[in-house]
Amino acid sequence: MVPHLTTALSGPLVLLEKRILQAMPDIEHWFRTQWQEVSAPFYASVDLRNAGFKLAPVDTNLFPGGFNNLNPEFISLAVQAAQVAVEKICPEARRLLLIPENHTRNTYYLRNVLELCNILKAAGMEVRVGSLSPEVTEITRLETHDGLPLILEPLVREKNRLKLNAVSFEGIDYAAFDSCAILLNNDLSGGIPDTLQGLEQYLIPPLHAGWATRRKSQHFSAYNTVVDRFSTLLDIDPWLLNPYFETASGIDFHARVGEDLLAEKVESILKKTQAKYDEYGITQQPFAIVKADAGTYGMGIMSVKSADEVRDLNRKARNKMSVIKEGMAVSEVIIQEGVYTFETINEAVAEPVVYMMDHFVIGGFYRVHTGRGIDENLNAPGMHFEPLAFEKPCTLPDCAGAPDAPPNRFYAYGVVARLALLAAGLELQENDPLNA
Repeated sequence: MVPHLTTALSGPLVLLEKRILQAMPDIEHWFRTQWQEVSAPFYASVDLRNAGFKLAPVDTNLFPGGFNNLNPEFISLAVQAAQVAVEKICPEARRLLLIPENHTRNTYYLRNVLELCNILKAAGMEVRVGSLSPEVTEITRLETHDGLPLILEPLVREKNRLKLNAVSFEGIDYAAFDSCAILLNNDLSGGIPDTLQGLEQYLIPPLHAGWATRRKSQHFSAYNTVVDRFSTLLDIDPWLLNPYFETASGIDFHARVGEDLLAEKVESILKKTQAKYDEYGITQQPFAIVKADAGTYGMGIMSVKSADEVRDLNRKARNKMSVIKEGMAVSEVIIQEGVYTFETINEAVAEPVVYMMDHFVIGGFYRVHTGRGIDENLNAPGMHFEPLAFEKPCTLPDCAGAPDAPPNRFYAYGVVARLALLAAGLELQENDPLNA
């Protein structure tokens, strides 16, 4: 299924897509040189928005949780990418310990964990799943939404290593498990537990990739650097690929502290965006997204079209903005230029999500929401996914086809997603405590 782009394909984006197609050899060579300087994250997903006049990432997740939504026909791409990623970190690795999120009631998330295990097993790894949750004190059998089993085991720390004990369960003997590397599929929103501190095993991604220390603003600062370089290569306006952003700290939504500062930042973003809209003859009204500078799961996000909207939030809106995942209070926010999405599936608003392992695009899907508008966050209750959206791999454009032909649109998505991935690699490099 290929979403319908419900905007006139005659503006800046078509020119951008044409330029990307024309420059494909230069782009691929440029990426190769960049990866020689920056290490790619083990895996990532990038949320994109296609406004017809602008194509930009709005979020980059370094602990992606939707492998179950990928097109199963392209899992071989993920397996090959996983082999490369593992070889870079621990060439002799035969075992991998996977640590998921602590919430185990979301059966769709469990399906993601199972699919990730299947990919890694196909890449030649023995994979077991160990839980950080204090509630998991013995080996447990969980079920995904479609009835598949997932075995979850309690972690055991011995000196500077995390292991699993030998155990017999449901007639099966599980040997003791000591792995070369540990793959986190837990974004550490609630902080870094002592269990993960000072380990001698490879932690993938590193601890400073988690929301305990990471900030969205750090990522988009790195993205500014990457897009400026890329735009010079293509001789294009970097704004076509890049949302403006600012930050505000010392915010207390409950106590209404920092409202004026937040309003000033929103006004600044809206004015800069309006100037670009005027430059390109865009008639839509600019909007801004205010969201927690740390965290995920679509929590602590609001869409505004004027500064006044953040000055007089009602109690419900203040409550919504004040807390994110794991009950963490919000005091730092990022104010980001809103990017419209003019893609629809069956008249429902949609946005592409691109998945990568190492520096390879392995597929993607569309996040769809029937109850949200073109200027709203779609990562919210009521969303669903179209896993067969990318009918062909994102890496093979049709240079003879129209710029907006599906393979070419998806190639453009893959390029922009890789720019965000490169920014994430640069971000992790710059914020590595070992480099301090």
